[in-house]
Amino acid sequence: MTLIWRHLLRPLCLVTSAPRILEMHPFLSLGTSWTSVTKLSLHTKPRMPPCDFMPERYQSLGYNRVLEIHKEHLSPVVTAYFQKPLLLHQGHMEWLFDAEGNRYLDFFSGIVTVSVGHCHPKVNAVAQKQLGRLWHTSTVFFHPPMHEYAEKLAALLPEPLKVIFLVNSGSEANELAMLMARAHSNNIDIISFRGAYHGCSPYTLGLTNVGTYKMELPGGTGCQPTMCPDVFRGPWGGSHCRDSPVQTIRKCSCAPDCCQAKDQYIEQFKDTLSTSVAKSIAGFFAEPIQGVNGVVQYPKGFLKEAFELVRARGGVCIADEVQTGFGRLGSHFWGFQTHDVLPDIVTMAKGIGNGFPMAAVITTPEIAKSLAKRLQHFNTFGGNPMACAIGSAVLEVIKEENLQENSQEVGTYMLLKFAKLRDEFEIVGDVRGKGLMIGIEMVQDKISCRPLPREEVNQIHEDCKHMGLLVGRGSIFSQTFRIAPSMCITKPEVDFAVEVFHSALTQHMERRAK
Repeated sequence: MTLIWRHLLRPLCLVTSAPRILEMHPFLSLGTSWTSVTKLSLHTKPRMPPCDFMPERYQSLGYNRVLEIHKEHLSPVVTAYFQKPLLLHQGHMEWLFDAEGNRYLDFFSGIVTVSVGHCHPKVNAVAQKQLGRLWHTSTVFFHPPMHEYAEKLAALLPEPLKVIFLVNSGSEANELAMLMARAHSNNIDIISFRGAYHGCSPYTLGLTNVGTYKMELPGGTGCQPTMCPDVFRGPWGGSHCRDSPVQTIRKCSCAPDCCQAKDQYIEQFKDTLSTSVAKSIAGFFAEPIQGVNGVVQYPKGFLKEAFELVRARGGVCIADEVQTGFGRLGSHFWGFQTHDVLPDIVTMAKGIGNGFPMAAVITTPEIAKSLAKRLQHFNTFGGNPMACAIGSAVLEVIKEENLQENSQEVGTYMLLKFAKLRDEFEIVGDVRGKGLMIGIEMVQDKISCRPLPREEVNQIHEDCKHMGLLVGRGSIFSQTFRIAPSMCITKPEVDFAVEVFHSALTQHMERRAK
């Protein structure tokens, strides 16, 4: 699919067959000349698709100075990818450019956040216009962008999900949803899956069940984990379980419309309700597809049955759409719709603002009133004019450029391409996902399915970067590559990404053989 605005002529064109290093002599000085240097290797690097955009010349801090400042003044928690972290300079749609001039195809979109493309022309124009009109008022005053956006967003959700609370981040949205669930139910216990990620704030750390986000200190009281119904790595799963064009390599005797794995996982969920929580509970949080845990999908029908069990205990059901929402899954606009369920509360962030800090909680009038009776909820920056103007532009772009349909078509194309790599390479244990949310899980072998050691996955990750492809990581042992590009991605760019993966895996197998 070619987007209409891409037909506009640009004065400069950058076409590379391999990542380029643009060297400045001396570094960062004005009026310098740039030299293109192509890195050579024993393998022919896949040809990078053309890009109709030339980045500005980088004229800011030198790389070593950036490292010094980071070490001295920023968090000591190591979050950056790669042995030599990238110093990014500029972005354009699905492309990123670093300070040295290298171009990269961004297949992680700022951790599943840049939904319609880096610096999308329409979103940029709306942001610049609003920047010159009104930045901030807070909700003690009305302003049209907030009300215009609320009407547009509410129209995209089914009844009775029509009351919107605007906030600033996914963690903040999920904390507010926890408050809503407890205020409405008059109960405390909230259930979430093992492997779930719902935020890294004091409250949401209780919901998040990934080891690296757990502390020795007490926190997140009233939160109980339950078994994740993971049909690849869990105890049950077969060849018909997932709502995906690609199924697990595990075999089963189930008919396509009858999943024994789902029934087994439901029994585990019932066991949690019987043993780990009070007779009446506040709620249940679920990502329609787990993101941080490596794009884990549940058996078809599981969430529908689990929601019924939760409501029978007096709890409300919360869908965390922070990563799955806004058309990314292709077949539906919201992830919960793919499970044929209707949540009581929906949280969203990331793609909502294409990278601008913005989030929302949407619920029913009844639950909203329950919160209002107990709390004078207020948020200084939630629903600010800039965020709402940008949010409206994002919704318009998704519709005008048919990005949900593109996610379905290009995502399915990509899943089937990556599935062929699973069939070819012993260390590719699973390919899964839906639309433009894909996981590629690396294993030592397909029999044991033990995770490929982190240092080996790191090397494959580095090789992909050297060839111009940026992907994410996930799962408990960081053994899964997470693929979630902006929804403007095209099939030729998918072909390039698959070629890069094939080359990186081939090189890895050659290293192993030596």
